[in-house]
Amino acid sequence: MYAVKEDNPPVILKTQLPLLPKPPISMIPINYSSVLRPKNVHKYRAVIKVLRYGAKSKRFSTRIRTFFGSTLCKVRFFMTWISSLESFGDRELFAIESLFKFHPNACLVIVSNSMDSKKGSLFLRPFLDKGFKVIAIKPNFDYIFKNTHAESWFNELNKGDVDPGEVSLGQNLSNLLRLALLYKFGGIYVDTDVIVLKSFGKLRNVIGAQTIDLETGNWSRLNNAVLIFDKKHPLLFKFIEEFALTFNGNKWGHNGPYLVSRVVSRVYGRPGINFTVLPPSAFYPVNWSRIRSLFRGPGDKLHSKWLHRKLEQIRSESLAIHLWNKQSRKIKVENGSIINHIMLDSCIFCNSSSLNLLQYNQK
Repeated sequence: MYAVKEDNPPVILKTQLPLLPKPPISMIPINYSSVLRPKNVHKYRAVIKVLRYGAKSKRFSTRIRTFFGSTLCKVRFFMTWISSLESFGDRELFAIESLFKFHPNACLVIVSNSMDSKKGSLFLRPFLDKGFKVIAIKPNFDYIFKNTHAESWFNELNKGDVDPGEVSLGQNLSNLLRLALLYKFGGIYVDTDVIVLKSFGKLRNVIGAQTIDLETGNWSRLNNAVLIFDKKHPLLFKFIEEFALTFNGNKWGHNGPYLVSRVVSRVYGRPGINFTVLPPSAFYPVNWSRIRSLFRGPGDKLHSKWLHRKLEQIRSESLAIHLWNKQSRKIKVENGSIINHIMLDSCIFCNSSSLNLLQYNQK
């Protein structure tokens, strides 16, 4: 197992003593038939859009099995992209670039309706031209969710008996897709805003802590932006079951980071469910509220020294950096910033890699 040191002050990670309160869990799926009432028409339209997104993608199973079967994959990576193609930008391109920088023999499947298109293929062409193995495929939800608790949940959604809630249904669908894809195929899931810094080759059945309690050393929250699991791992089964039985579309994170935290707090130590919780320094070395600090160039001498120390700490302790989606989307990368240095460490198309990729795509 890859050894990852903790952030200062040093603490011991003790997953057997979870700090999260255990919420009451209903074992009966909730029926929200009110979804079809007039005031909820906009929610129903969101459901229809999602159903249209992957309902008829019958070629998914053939294409993904052909892709894995015809290529020599050292490791399987998965990403999901539920948004429009126009939203797929420099950050997402660089996330792919960093992935292949440290896993040149990997296979990457991007499950996406928008990316599986003529225009979407232009984004991936530079990677294919360099010999990297990447494909974008429209999902087939029936195939992906089959023989899991997700299957019944999706059927209820299809019938209008699940309230999608106020949180983006696409976001919650991505939370479920990553679990089902790993359960069906095994491998590594990474968000499209995760910058890879080292090889994940020594990791197996791993989830990362987002925060820890400095007094006790216990994790206080896990995150699902990076998941590494064997095919049909029992913890993935528990995650999917929790999603289906306790789905709530009105609470941000309830079906994502909070879900994996709830489940792990209940099952840790049970026989037959073996996994490792890595400390925050592994994938989440900077909290979402401080992510801007990584994009700023050096100011005065004192700030420059801090940047240097933080950069060296990340380089030595972290396997990846999660950029916290909207918290960093519109932030400019300043010269001399930590992100600027990390981009130089992790680039394949160097000399301003994202610019080169964009120019390539426009040819």
